Amino acid sequence: LLSNIKHLILKICKHIQTNLLLNKEKFKQMARNNAPITKEVEFNEFYTEVKEIEKRDSVLTPKQQIERLLRPGSTYFNLNPFEVLNVDPDTPLEDIKKSYRRLSILVHPDKNQDDAERSQQAFEVVSRAWKTLESEDSRQKCMDIIEEAKGRTDLMLVEKRKKARKEGKDSVPEDDPEKYKHAVYVLTMKLFADMERKRRDLAAKDQEERKRKREQEIEDEENQKAQKEWQKNFEESRQNRVDSWLTFQAGGSSKSKGKAPKKLKSFKPPKPKPESR
Repeated sequence: LLSNIKHLILKICKHIQTNLLLNKEKFKQMARNNAPITKEVEFNEFYTEVKEIEKRDSVLTPKQQIERLLRPGSTYFNLNPFEVLNVDPDTPLEDIKKSYRRLSILVHPDKNQDDAERSQQAFEVVSRAWKTLESEDSRQKCMDIIEEAKGRTDLMLVEKRKKARKEGKDSVPEDDPEKYKHAVYVLTMKLFADMERKRRDLAAKDQEERKRKREQEIEDEENQKAQKEWQKNFEESRQNRVDSWLTFQAGGSSKSKGKAPKKLKSFKPPKPKPESR
């Protein structure tokens, strides 16, 4: 960390020295034109340069990158692979790949053994982002989301400018390029979050449908098993019933053979009685 700070200070000093030499003639011209060169102007330029250097050099700091990738709300921030890899959406794929390699080395667990668990998480986030952009289909989906965010922001600004004119205002905050970029960024993050929610909902529905089908399959299998068992028992019991009937029949025949058959009495009509007169 100390070496990084020293390195940053040296770069700042070198950058300021170079900038002062390059702009020496500009300051002389400003002096000739009686333009005010105040300490405040110098400080503002110095501060802007420092912030730009910090922003550029932050890519080289493993700890800062791990913190950035795992900061609060990273679950949603990291849905945008361009945000993860710190590149603009219109960056060529080859340059995106370079950024991915550089970033993956910075946050690799082997390079951050004092924070191995969190660096592993950050490394996985970076790898996921690259896999998303490496695929042409998924990269195009991401570009579509960003274009949609720009389109929606532009439509929102049309309405916002109409309202501002009615209120007697000449401009809106988003006329500032940085604020416009921020508005697009916020909407982009929201659209990525919406897409992720839809993906999770579809995955949950798919899982529920697969679970329902599996339960139905198990129920059908159990019904078929019960039907087969019933059929088997029925066949066995039918044979038992046939055997019992045959045994009964055989027993009845043997008994009838042991007894003499009864003689049937012949029918005798009644004798006629004489008529009494």
